[in-house]
Amino acid sequence: MLIVPNSTKVFLCSAPVDMRQSFDALCGRVQSHFGQNPLCGNYFVFFSRRQDRMKILFWQADGFALYYKRLEHGTYSWISNIALSQGSEISPEEFALLLSGVNPLPVRTRRPTTISSLSQQ
Repeated sequence: MLIVPNSTKVFLCSAPVDMRQSFDALCGRVQSHFGQNPLCGNYFVFFSRRQDRMKILFWQADGFALYYKRLEHGTYSWISNIALSQGSEISPEEFALLLSGVNPLPVRTRRPTTISSLSQQ
């Protein structure tokens, strides 16, 4: 299990990434997409085109670490519903939910239709 310190910033990449990319290519993506130094210690999260895989690149004291997760069932399809800007940051708590396969976005609920509301129309 990957544990993210509360002081760490987590950024989501809005563009799908080829999951064959490794450390150097993803470092280039961090610089071009986020405009940040990959050595800064932040977590950078990338998703596959099918949105069933995720790669997380981050710097540790002695080198880069790459975390790769493939969902056995389902996708991270709700990622498309987030209005991701160039440097979309989420909280470590939201990221923990993301790693667990839970959608950290608030669920929009509809007000239940009642008989009285139907009769007013």
